Amino acid sequence: MPLPQAEITRFLKSVHPYDALPADDLATLSDQIEVWEVEEGSPVYQLGAPLPGVFVIYEGQVEITDRNGAIVSHLGLRNSFGERGLLKDGKAATKAQAHANSVFLVIPPNLIRDLIDEHEIVAKFFDRTRTERSSPQSLATSAIDVLMAHNPATCPPITTVREAAQMMRDRHISSLCITEGDILLGIATLRDISGKYVADGMSVDTPVSAIMTANPVTLSPSDIGSDVLHIMMERGIGHIPVSEAGRLVGIVTQTDLTHYQAVNSAELVRRIANAQTAQQMAEVTEEIPQLLVQLVAAGNRHEIVTRLITDIADTATRRLLAMAEKQLGPPPVPYLWLACGSQGRQEQTGVSDQDNCLMLDDKVTDDDLLYFQALAKIVSDGLDKCGYFYCPGDMMATNPRWCQPVSVWRDYFRGWIAKPNPEAQMLASVMFDLRPIGGAFHLFDDLQAETLAAAQANSIFVAHMISNSLKHTPPLGLLRGFATVRSGEHRNTLDLKHNGVVPVVDLARIYSLQGQLSQANTRARLKAAGAAGVLSPSGTRDLLDAYDLIAETRLDHQARLVKGNKKPDNFLPPSDLSDFERSHLRDAFVVVKTMQSAVGHGKGMLG
Repeated sequence: MPLPQAEITRFLKSVHPYDALPADDLATLSDQIEVWEVEEGSPVYQLGAPLPGVFVIYEGQVEITDRNGAIVSHLGLRNSFGERGLLKDGKAATKAQAHANSVFLVIPPNLIRDLIDEHEIVAKFFDRTRTERSSPQSLATSAIDVLMAHNPATCPPITTVREAAQMMRDRHISSLCITEGDILLGIATLRDISGKYVADGMSVDTPVSAIMTANPVTLSPSDIGSDVLHIMMERGIGHIPVSEAGRLVGIVTQTDLTHYQAVNSAELVRRIANAQTAQQMAEVTEEIPQLLVQLVAAGNRHEIVTRLITDIADTATRRLLAMAEKQLGPPPVPYLWLACGSQGRQEQTGVSDQDNCLMLDDKVTDDDLLYFQALAKIVSDGLDKCGYFYCPGDMMATNPRWCQPVSVWRDYFRGWIAKPNPEAQMLASVMFDLRPIGGAFHLFDDLQAETLAAAQANSIFVAHMISNSLKHTPPLGLLRGFATVRSGEHRNTLDLKHNGVVPVVDLARIYSLQGQLSQANTRARLKAAGAAGVLSPSGTRDLLDAYDLIAETRLDHQARLVKGNKKPDNFLPPSDLSDFERSHLRDAFVVVKTMQSAVGHGKGMLG
């Protein structure tokens, strides 16, 4: 199908990174693009074939497979493919096949390279090495405490084999630990039942003690995965109880090992990207707590853990946007879905609700708004099903207030800055953490720069924002103690969110306003503030160290809860900390409090 240059230009304005190109460069790009039409089931290119350029999907779907024929991904509207092989040696590293009648925009190799050389945003988009990678997960070196199932199923030795078999069936497990109190006597497996009880024709009232393996080999929580693997291989067994000081504390099975190896962020992202329904996505996001445990146990820094977990939410959001567009048809005007809150800052942990909004092209009509209201409902309902619960404050795109043309958003920010009342301060605090997730990214660029400049220039607004940020204080009590939650369900605990990380989040937001810094991530804001001179070198180091300790303490706490088969939360009993940990955590809170005081007195350059 022939496409006029104006239509190609219009389309590319909704595709990142081309939406960030100057008008002249975008016009040149549109003029040199080739348009390919490929029928469903036909190859776009074969493995190892010379690539004619980078492909952008204008219409249709593409299935990408690797050299072994395994499906790598399914791609749809606005997705790019072919760039990895093109920029490496010019040859396809995968096979691409049209999954529906499709139309592609093909950007020639020389033009892609020119864009990379001339535009940093394009270079960053195609630079696959720019993000540091954490160490790969290792089953062999992981502690058994991470691998094992806690609270294993048990029964006393007088239980009949038939009753034991029914317990295994009902709980969907393959073994039972035989105990008296918490003392392990033996283990019985499905193989024991079939190989002894059934094969030998034992009576129906045979006790499970007659078929169990008495005094089985055990390991301790401090042993590592290689110990499990070696014993299983050496003895030909698939279940190993875990004991500590003679007490049964867990069990590790071959199924546990397989599950551990299967759960990683890239795999979860792949499965979500290929999901066909919100329910299928929800089945994937249920595994996020286990991913959190593994990432923490592997020694990853908190900003890596939260970034990987947030990537899953981003993927879920974009997949839901694609599903909504498929259901509703193409959007009538360009739009941009943005996240705020922890997702906007790329700081999600095991506990998250959803905070989001929609920015629409100013050409949107009242009739068009009906489309975006429907789109917002599909996406927000899907996120809720995936465990990203509805925002209690209704800070979501389903609220008409937060689904508006860019011009209205511009008026919002101007009004908040001009009249910084309590509501304006609260809304500005949330909205300054906005991060584009899917759609036409260019809709946000000018607005963000304008808002930061206007906010920084208004000293009264900044003063109000500083005052608002100081409402969240570190939990410091008297005599080197902690100020814990005073009442309610979480009485006598430390709120590591509102009194832990949030005070630093608020400080970083203030620094970003003072320095007109575009970063949304808290740690990135702190580093940028130091580089820009908003914070002194020593102040930057101290606050980064304090934030790292608080954030990692929070993740460690959540990981412990998950390992204990509990839901992760942000409420840490001080008694769970050693004296060493208490001292260092309190010192971190002192640093934060000191920095709050400096900002409150107009001394952000504390050094």
